[in-house]
Amino acid sequence: MNAQAAPNLYSELHRPQFHFTPQRDWMNDPNGLVYYKGEFHLFFQYSPGFINHAPNSWGHAVSTDLLHWQQIENGLEPDEYGWIWSGSAVVDRHNTAGFQQGDEEPIVAIYTTGGFGEPGTPCVQSIAYSTDRGRTFTKYVGNPVLGHIRAANRDPKVIWHAPTNRWVMALFLDGNDYALFASQDLKTWDHLCDLPVEGTGECPDLFELPVDGDPYNARWVFWGAAGVYRIGTFDGKTFTPETPALRAEYGANGYAAQTWSNVPAEDGRQIQISWMAGGKYPSMPFNQQLSFPVELSLRTTREGIRLLRRPVREIERLHTHKHAWKDDVLRSGMDRRALLVRYGPNWREHMPDAQAHLIPDTTWDLFDIRAEFEPGDATAFGAIIHGQHLQYDVAHKQFTYLGRTIPAEPEDDGRLRFQILVDRTSLELFVGEGRVSASFCFLPGSCDHPLEFYAKEGSVRIVSLNIHELESIHG
Repeated sequence: MNAQAAPNLYSELHRPQFHFTPQRDWMNDPNGLVYYKGEFHLFFQYSPGFINHAPNSWGHAVSTDLLHWQQIENGLEPDEYGWIWSGSAVVDRHNTAGFQQGDEEPIVAIYTTGGFGEPGTPCVQSIAYSTDRGRTFTKYVGNPVLGHIRAANRDPKVIWHAPTNRWVMALFLDGNDYALFASQDLKTWDHLCDLPVEGTGECPDLFELPVDGDPYNARWVFWGAAGVYRIGTFDGKTFTPETPALRAEYGANGYAAQTWSNVPAEDGRQIQISWMAGGKYPSMPFNQQLSFPVELSLRTTREGIRLLRRPVREIERLHTHKHAWKDDVLRSGMDRRALLVRYGPNWREHMPDAQAHLIPDTTWDLFDIRAEFEPGDATAFGAIIHGQHLQYDVAHKQFTYLGRTIPAEPEDDGRLRFQILVDRTSLELFVGEGRVSASFCFLPGSCDHPLEFYAKEGSVRIVSLNIHELESIHG
């Protein structure tokens, strides 16, 4: 099940070209993210045979570089307990569950079944294991391993907590309520503590990160589906919050993010990917896409310790042609191309006070844009990207895009630094070093140029603007 076996796929009009999509049919939450022996495993909520949401399986894709994905056979199918809902996966290095049968370390999936429109089947947590590098899974005969607690309790995220030598599960309960559980063997779970996280719901994650890169000063992050998180400490029993609920994701479409487990220590990254929920893909054989993977870190900011999200460095492997500007000025008004046509390359000599837009000489549709601007005296500036306006309001210090506002404070030096990833049907914005991020899906509008930068009622200094055209991951 790969692109080579289906030559007519992946070149469709609205097919994302560097974001993961299934070959066909509906997908949503990323699940079971785990690294094992050179492969990143990506499971995902999948409704094979249906273009809209229907009975859930776990679809399955693998990658060696976080860029190029091969969709293979589904990982899990519905059973007597119901549809296969969201969950996570771990490598059981110490064979705590006793599933190992040969040289391969077991990959164990932990997932929710039941509930959600299936009358009489309450949500419970189950496990399945693979002894062949994740190619096939066997469901544990003792399922469920954690019975119904209340409401639609779901979406188990399991990690190995080395200081206490046991597994820890983060589980969504209901409303703003989450809970933590612990197990020695992935089969029997004991309640540890409850934790409220306001303004989110579903799909928890739990991970530890160094602050400012210092391994001796670390904090734990508890994450919820809507891109809201809390920072605190965790002693293996209790998560003690040090912050209120904080928002990392401000877009309309970023949801249900999860991090990969078992990433090698020599890599050292905490890597996350999201469902870009609610995108529209008319007349396409697939429905929905995932975000581009991001690397997470904790940094000390003016507001305190905050979570940063930045596209993984692998994006640079897709860079092709580059358009670059440095120490330039962007003014409101006339199109710079019109001035070039009228006066030639020395147009500034003829019209030194000219008001000019900046239109890169490209017709491409995939971009990695990296910018550093000084607002100057403009009231606003921004870009028209595939017909959609992304605008920065200088007075209110925020971007607006597709009806959403995204806070974007300049750095201490007064400069605004941001990165934008543009695919055929999506835009992802990262402000600063990723202190604020926003994921959006869109359908491209009619436009003369794929990119056009502008200023309003004044000028803005372009300290640097680097626009990298990106090649497709589909060849």
